[in-house]
Amino acid sequence: RSGTFRIFPFSSLPAAEPASMPENPSERYQEYDNPLVVRYASREMSEIFSPQQRIATWRRLWLALAEAEQQLGLPITDRQLAEMRGHLDDIAFEAAERYEAELRHDVMAHVHAFGDQCPAAKAILHLGATSCDITDNADLILTRRALELLRARLVNVMKALADFAAAHRALPTLGFTHFQPAQPTTVGKRACLWLHDFVLDYEEVVRLADDLPFRGIKGTTGTQASFLELFDRDHAKVRKLEALVAAKMGFTRLVPVSGQTYTRKLDSTVLNALVGIAQSAAKMGNDLRL
Repeated sequence: RSGTFRIFPFSSLPAAEPASMPENPSERYQEYDNPLVVRYASREMSEIFSPQQRIATWRRLWLALAEAEQQLGLPITDRQLAEMRGHLDDIAFEAAERYEAELRHDVMAHVHAFGDQCPAAKAILHLGATSCDITDNADLILTRRALELLRARLVNVMKALADFAAAHRALPTLGFTHFQPAQPTTVGKRACLWLHDFVLDYEEVVRLADDLPFRGIKGTTGTQASFLELFDRDHAKVRKLEALVAAKMGFTRLVPVSGQTYTRKLDSTVLNALVGIAQSAAKMGNDLRL
């Protein structure tokens, strides 16, 4: 279901380099776990989608929601907010797993685990929210972080290719059409073809990272009914609540309309950009091989 992740025991994963496996069992929450991740992903990218980062982001969303609700007049105390701030990163994963085994709901399991650590704030955690107010917004936050990491790595690739092209700008090589010998060109020119593809990829990643919207605080079916009830049908306050939470999480754009989830076309747009980078890398690798 939406927002669910599973932590696989390391014994079920294929063999990997020893450095990729945590020595301390508690470290299993620091990296997203999947056979492809163990084999190929960088530690930085794996950490972005790790249980630790995901649930820490959930907790920051709960805090941002509570802060905004207090600012708009709901009876939430400074003590409750301070208690939440004191437990943003020390996540009780084992307690959450016990709750999930009982409740069969990942978000509620972490609400209860967070509430055990913040007893004064327990009554106002997740106030008015539905699961996707937390999980979907967190997914967009993590996706944007991943795009920013990818953007930096594309810059490094483009710099390396630009330097290579400049160094070999006058080195002759035979050009081909449909792998048939054609007119001469240079190695630098060939490298510029690969570089230009990555420039197009970079521009798309930058656009996505800058334009990715926040799902917003929209409630169970996107109608904000629970928040309207909390604020006595004051639509202006509910709109302000959503804007405040988005700003606290670093977003200026909001999904204008949603149901339970944001439109998954956002996910496919991001995937298309990743496919574009793979195409560029495959083109470069295939040219070199031929």
